[in-house]
Amino acid sequence: MEGYQALLSRLRYKHLLLVATLGRLRNLHQTSAAMHMSQPAATRMLSEIEKVFGSRLFERTARGMTPTAVGEMLIEFADNALTRLDRCAEEIQRYQLGGRGQLTIGTIMGAAPDLVAQAVIQMKRERPMLQIRLMGETSDQLVELLEQGKIDIAIARYATSLQQQHFDFEPLGDETLVTAVRRDHPLCRHESLPPLSQLLEEWPWLLQPMATPARQALEKEFETAGLVSPRDIIECGSIFAALQLVQQSDCLMVMSETVLRDHLDAGLITTLPLSLGRALTPFGILTRKDTFHGEPISGFCEILRRSAADR
Repeated sequence: MEGYQALLSRLRYKHLLLVATLGRLRNLHQTSAAMHMSQPAATRMLSEIEKVFGSRLFERTARGMTPTAVGEMLIEFADNALTRLDRCAEEIQRYQLGGRGQLTIGTIMGAAPDLVAQAVIQMKRERPMLQIRLMGETSDQLVELLEQGKIDIAIARYATSLQQQHFDFEPLGDETLVTAVRRDHPLCRHESLPPLSQLLEEWPWLLQPMATPARQALEKEFETAGLVSPRDIIECGSIFAALQLVQQSDCLMVMSETVLRDHLDAGLITTLPLSLGRALTPFGILTRKDTFHGEPISGFCEILRRSAADR
């Protein structure tokens, strides 16, 4: 295996494009067609890349080209490198057309209605030519997008402790989780709720996927209280779908109060007097370690800090 200086002199972006395309299509003929080159030329290029890395990257099988372990690592690297190159090209093009760059933000939905929305509005006031892309996902999904270079910054929380090795975290605030049901739910007619153990056993629950920090905090509380997970669960990672489901079923839904506020104010759903989610850690700014963050990332982070301090 050559050192990185040797790789710089021999590895080209077209090599990475071949690896990424072959990793996606798993077929050399389709890959060569997608890259507008002959199959023999694609075969020679693949051999060149394998020679550079001193290892076979793909194995020919009855199902096509299957990546080796080294091949999988290079595919991941190629995907990330090409994504960042593509975004750099977009920013250069926007600058040449009179724009002023691009900022892609990922946020958990609990932070979006208040903190992030206000920060985005302020950012646009200060930099009207900046193109801002806003993506709302769960923390585990946002960390993956941040690792892949598909977003510049995440307003989220660690999904696993191992992620602390790869990302810097700056806390901004807390989410308040509430338990909500449809407005005419049978439990709303009770003067007092049954014990939580009975609710977990007898009623359906609508919860976020297990990989999310909010769900993990909830499960931790159940375990600490000596309780088991709900018997009847629907896992849903879509806020829109969850809101539709809870209004048309007997599900108990645990979600951030800020996300549900408009539906609560409109009387479409109501909360139950349950205190859950106390173990949920603060959310904050997540960025990749050992990465220089110039404008507009640093500017947006400063706006977030001021907005969080004023809450």
